[in-house]
Amino acid sequence: MNLSITDPAFLFPGISLLFLAYTNRYLALASVVRKLNEQGSSAEFNENREKQIESLHTRILLIKYIQVFGVIAFLCCVLAMLSLIFLFQKIAVVLFISSLFCMCASLILSLREILKSGQSLRIELDRTGVKGAVGKYHKNKS
Repeated sequence: MNLSITDPAFLFPGISLLFLAYTNRYLALASVVRKLNEQGSSAEFNENREKQIESLHTRILLIKYIQVFGVIAFLCCVLAMLSLIFLFQKIAVVLFISSLFCMCASLILSLREILKSGQSLRIELDRTGVKGAVGKYHKNKS
């Protein structure tokens, strides 16, 4: 495989946009945690709240690893470009492939976090006590 300097450069815009999305998800979670802490002293501790906290812990951990793999992908991409500049073709190929694998890991973890956030919303809907409201809405709509 012969790599040119522009090949790793193609990842830069995608990685930057992913970091923006990852940061936004992290900030949204931080806001939820702060809101939950404000309610902590006044709200009673129940099973629903325990599930929410457990879900938040998992999602924060996932986002941490999502960002770690994203940073490693970006770093490998930059190092691949530097290797190409200094004419270390084999090292550049290994670094570029490593960058792609790390980006894949980051995206898979991101998918897992997105699915977990859907579960978190279900927990919040269950707290309202309205069971099957979504099904009723779809029946009434058609």
